[in-house]
Amino acid sequence: MEGRRRVTYKVNRNVLDEGDLDEMGEKSLTKPSLLDKIKDSASCTGPKVKNCMLGTFPVASWLPRYAFRENALGDLVSGISVGIMQLPQGMAYALLASVPPVFGLYSSFYPVLIYFIFGTSKHISIGTYAVMSVMIGGVVDRLAPDSDFEFWNNVTNNSDIDFASRDQERVRIAVAVTFISGLFQILLGLVQFGFVVTYLSEPLVRGYTTGAAIHVIVSQLKYAFGLNPKRYSGPISLIYTVVEICYLLPKTNIGTLVVSIVSIVALILAKELNAFLSKKLPVPLPMELLAVIIATVVSWQVDLEERYGVDVVGTIPSGLQPPALPAMSLFGQVVGDAFALAVVGYGIAISLGRIFALKYGYKVDSNQELIALGLSNSIGGIFQCFAISCSMSRSLVQESTGGKTQIAGALSAVVILFITLWIGSLFEDLPKAVLAAIIFVNLHGMMKQFLDIPALWKSNKIDMLVWVATFILTVLLNPDLGLAAAIAFSMLTVIFRTQLPKYSLLGQVASTDIYKPVEDYDKAKQVPGILIFRSSATLYFANAEMYQEALGEKSGLDITKMLSIKKKLEAKRKRHEKKLAKKAKKELKKNKAEQKQEEPNSEHQQGIAVIDVDNDPDSSLPRAIILDLSPVNFLDTVGVKTIKSIRRDYGEIDIEVILACCQSGVVESLQAGGFFSSNVTKSCLFNSIHDAVLYCQSEKSKSRCDEECEQEELKETNF
Repeated sequence: MEGRRRVTYKVNRNVLDEGDLDEMGEKSLTKPSLLDKIKDSASCTGPKVKNCMLGTFPVASWLPRYAFRENALGDLVSGISVGIMQLPQGMAYALLASVPPVFGLYSSFYPVLIYFIFGTSKHISIGTYAVMSVMIGGVVDRLAPDSDFEFWNNVTNNSDIDFASRDQERVRIAVAVTFISGLFQILLGLVQFGFVVTYLSEPLVRGYTTGAAIHVIVSQLKYAFGLNPKRYSGPISLIYTVVEICYLLPKTNIGTLVVSIVSIVALILAKELNAFLSKKLPVPLPMELLAVIIATVVSWQVDLEERYGVDVVGTIPSGLQPPALPAMSLFGQVVGDAFALAVVGYGIAISLGRIFALKYGYKVDSNQELIALGLSNSIGGIFQCFAISCSMSRSLVQESTGGKTQIAGALSAVVILFITLWIGSLFEDLPKAVLAAIIFVNLHGMMKQFLDIPALWKSNKIDMLVWVATFILTVLLNPDLGLAAAIAFSMLTVIFRTQLPKYSLLGQVASTDIYKPVEDYDKAKQVPGILIFRSSATLYFANAEMYQEALGEKSGLDITKMLSIKKKLEAKRKRHEKKLAKKAKKELKKNKAEQKQEEPNSEHQQGIAVIDVDNDPDSSLPRAIILDLSPVNFLDTVGVKTIKSIRRDYGEIDIEVILACCQSGVVESLQAGGFFSSNVTKSCLFNSIHDAVLYCQSEKSKSRCDEECEQEELKETNF
């Protein structure tokens, strides 16, 4: 502070109220009508059509200008690296969605190509994502549980499950919920509803993804231990599942458990090695792919399925599925889950996309991202894909390996296409325990999000409360209901913050025109005879009553009691005048005509003189109260009535109420709410606190206050 060069300034101008500013600034009173706005938006011009087309198909704007020399090599390496990661993750996340692993490969191909055409982020990796997969798995398990496909096997004299029929039905459900979620995203994008992500704060998203990660871990425990627990759905189903798995632990398949432990340890060591060699290697080693290849070869050679009962992936059909419309009969059962998927998938993608856009200096269109994700999901649903979003781990690999454009994503889709068409069947002997191990290790980053709690405790305890509440609600109520409950809780915290604002009296910092809370600044002193009151929140129906109470508490004025005393004095005055009038009337009858005309007047004047003494202003009261409305960004009808009531009530005890720092929307609300009248004009509004203070200290303030009081009394007399 001492080394900073201080800049001084001096302004010499008149004190300006809102009316003076409107006149001086020539405020425009005309606004475009709704019809004019519609005509302007509906008008069709060449530049507008071009911008619309480029906005709808962003690939047409950047692909012709693609810098081949600068970006081609990085995009190629990045695309191959991400494609290799997509293989094990796609199959693993398909297990989370309770569909056969090959459908994870489909979901890593079609949506990526669609996003390449319509997306605006250059660095995020679109495809399967753990949170989305576990949400789909919850829907699938609820609508197609194993119990619906049990049949009696006469050969073994036991009940078996028709896995083929079950998987077919589960794919139908996953496709239907994906298709509907895509339609929701397209619709929200078309109506410019991209701002909906603002309701998903960072603590909420991180708490939600951490809670969803717990669901992911629990859902994969059966593959890690080789168990077959009952499937539960609905609230608290996770607790029931954990209890069921604990009950079945004595039946653990030892071979499966060994595969799981070896895979987890190997993957953790491999990731640590990758981190250690990150500066020396041009691209990270594809440890997950190596784990899949090695595990497949070992399983094939040792015959883990037959000899040790280790569950493997099974048949992986070569080629792609033909397009087919989803089953419309399922739409009504999955519409709520589809909306939750649409919001969560968009929230995760746009959050990560904005991080990269800010880092590399380009813009991500939130509404176009909704449309791009919606088309990826809806068209992907037609080609038997399940809902997708972006993966943080793959996006970081895409960035770190040199990916600079969406070309990298398209190349990763080509890698998946090659695997799906020609070499997918080679992974039929891959143990599902290895895929579960890949999921566990990939969730390591999400588990680190628990470190948010102590950090948020130090910075913002309410955000910490949102994080913890979101996590608990997601764990207990499942990801779909948990998200809705978490958003509701987050909104409640906002409402409570506006209901419990900080109320302050402001004082002038010596020799400046700056006013600060007197309880926070020792050098801020209250202006004699003037109270300056500020609330840290906006003024609306939920806190209007508390605003008035806080004003009375801070000013030390019990306005209700003072008005009651004044009314009693007024009643006493009227009784006294009535008594004098009766007495004068009696004396008029006794005296002569001339005396009858003089005596009552003198006595009446004497009575009025006594009343004038009673009405002398109390010197202990402030001359004026200035309401600093700078934090108020809107006023509803209750807020307008509150300000009118404050001005009227304090005016009755000869305290003028002035409004300062009103935003234009607040002024318009006051005008629409009938605040202004013939005797209450914009002259009681000031653009700064200092202008209001100078006005209150002038004689003009006193005369105007007296004039308004006289007009009010005249109205009451006429009435």
